[in-house]
Amino acid sequence: MSTAPSPTRVQREPQLAGQTVVLIGGSAGIGRETARRAQAEGAEVILTGRDPERLEQAARELGALSTAAFDAADPDRLERFVADLPRPIDHVLVTAGGPYYAPLAEFDFERAHRAVDEHLWLALHLARASVGKVRPGGSLLFMSGTQGHRTVGLSLGAALIAAMPALIANLALEVAPVRVNLIAAGFVDTPLSASLLGDRLDERRDELRATLPIGRVVGPADVAALAVHLMANTALTGATYDVDGGQQLL
Repeated sequence: MSTAPSPTRVQREPQLAGQTVVLIGGSAGIGRETARRAQAEGAEVILTGRDPERLEQAARELGALSTAAFDAADPDRLERFVADLPRPIDHVLVTAGGPYYAPLAEFDFERAHRAVDEHLWLALHLARASVGKVRPGGSLLFMSGTQGHRTVGLSLGAALIAAMPALIANLALEVAPVRVNLIAAGFVDTPLSASLLGDRLDERRDELRATLPIGRVVGPADVAALAVHLMANTALTGATYDVDGGQQLL
C-alpha cells in the first residue's frame, strides 16, 4: 500500500533582498506598514516624518537604517535630504500629506495651497532630486485618492485626483529608467482617517463593510502589499493602480 507524497512547501527569494526603501511619511499608517512589509521582503528602510517622537518610535520598532525628521512639503529640505542619502536608493514611497476638503464658502486657501504642495509640487521636486540617487530600474511611488466625482467640498481634492495620473505618466518618461507609479486609494483605516472622521469613524467602517464588494474595510496592509509589488515588478511604470475594495463601483 503506497502512501501519498507529503506536500512540498514552495519557497521563494525575498522580493526586495538587499535593497533600500525610503518611506517619506513612514512613521505611521500606510508608510509604516509598507516599511514593515519591505523589511519582510529583505529590504532595509529609511524613515522620514514630521513628528520626531513618533518617527523615533517607529524606527525603534522596525530597526530602521536611519531616519530624518522634516516637513516633506518644504522643497529645500526635501532636496537636501535626498542629496544627503549615503547610498544609491532602490525605491521611494511618499505617503506624507493628507487631503483637504471644504465647501467653497469656507475655503481656507492657505490650507489648500499646502495640499497642492504636498501632492503636485512634492512629486515634481522629489522626481528631480532623485535623478542620479535612485538606481535605474528603481521606483518612485506616490499616493492619491480615487473619489474625484462631483461633490460639494471636494473641488480641490477632485482636481488633484485628476491631475496626479497625468503628472505621474509624464514623470515616468522624464526620469526613466527610474520607474514612477501612483497608488490611488479609497478609504483606508489609518490614524489619519480616524483624525479626519472623529466620532464618525465607526459609522464609516460599518457602512463600508456593508456596501463594499469585498465585504470589509481596506487597511494599511492592503496598500503596503500593492506598494511592494510595484517596487518589485520592474515592468510597471507610468500607471495608476486603484486599491479601494470596489468603492468606485458603488
